[in-house]
Amino acid sequence: PHLAALVLARGGSKGIPLKNIKLLAGVPLIGWVLRAAIDAGVFHSIWVSTDHDEIEKVAKQFGAKVHRRSPEVSQDSSTSLEAITEFLNHHREVDIVGNIQATSPCLHPSDLIKVADLIQKEGFDSVFSVVRRHQFRWSEVKKGDNKMTEPQNLNPAKRYRRQDWPGELYENGSFYFAKRHLIEKGYLQGGKMAYYEMRAEHSVDIDIDIDWPIAEQRVLSFGYFGKEPLKEVKLLVCSIDGCLTNGRIYVTEDHKEMVSYDYRDIVGIDLLKKRGIQVRLISDRDCSKTLSAMQLRCVAKVNVTNKLQVLKDWQEDMGLSWKEVAYLGNEESDVECLKQAGMSGVPADACAAAQKAAAYICKSRGGCGAVREFAEHIFLLLEKVNSARKQ
Repeated sequence: PHLAALVLARGGSKGIPLKNIKLLAGVPLIGWVLRAAIDAGVFHSIWVSTDHDEIEKVAKQFGAKVHRRSPEVSQDSSTSLEAITEFLNHHREVDIVGNIQATSPCLHPSDLIKVADLIQKEGFDSVFSVVRRHQFRWSEVKKGDNKMTEPQNLNPAKRYRRQDWPGELYENGSFYFAKRHLIEKGYLQGGKMAYYEMRAEHSVDIDIDIDWPIAEQRVLSFGYFGKEPLKEVKLLVCSIDGCLTNGRIYVTEDHKEMVSYDYRDIVGIDLLKKRGIQVRLISDRDCSKTLSAMQLRCVAKVNVTNKLQVLKDWQEDMGLSWKEVAYLGNEESDVECLKQAGMSGVPADACAAAQKAAAYICKSRGGCGAVREFAEHIFLLLEKVNSARKQ
């Protein structure tokens, strides 16, 4: 049977405008779950249902197909079931839908693989995600009622210790898998049902209980970054114009060129060096005098016609794997380098082709702290590498 992953990503949001493609730890929010769905390898097709052009563009960048939903199921009052039903009406080949929530960025492929087995091999009609919580519940007392609250799942005279109580299972909304015949009857859950218990650290729902900065820390600690394990970065190669500088060239009356840079970026380069990471610079044009004036004490290659070849030469000379190389670029000439490097980033104002090729998009613009920000991102991921080693 045809198993399709479906991510519902409406353009409207009462809280955060275009939340579904807002950058979370350098990746559009929807990108985290699409990456997990693609790498799971269990879906015959992967779809995003949306009513917005920008969300469609991001979905396609991550390898998903797009179903343009109708205005009738794109309202604030529209339900997930209505949007899924419309999708099935347009795609008769689909037998099972795995509805994955875009706001669950810590979802891992291993979870999706196990759920696919439950519904395809063990014969369940619907499977949904839950998380175990250790929370004591009390009955609600409305204001003005002269009533006492009552315990719902505990005896106050004999409160459980956490380690002595298994807790309770709650839906976390990460995903709902269901067969077509159930959805056509108006159900997302029904028939032979099963739950799938997710690890608490992977159960992150931005819609409900977490704000953006906290979510970024959770994703950096527990998110899924790809099939291959992260490795410690040994080399950062940074494009000069548009990354280290803002790309503008000022010309004086006596024909001398001047550029500006942000001192924060210089600090970022120094911090990388102190962590044992080599920093090398690259440019399409001859900016030797600029580099000399900046006194960065970095290996640099200027007037380059083939940046990828220079990057390969440096990687081979240092005896590094690509996973140990990071690249920060911003132009079309950087695209192949961004694709090749194990860790890639671009400033916020990079060209569209570079943004599409990069794994991390900075909040800062070129020449305005992007190098420092990318350095901080590298440090956070190195902490993840070190944590994995200890485990």
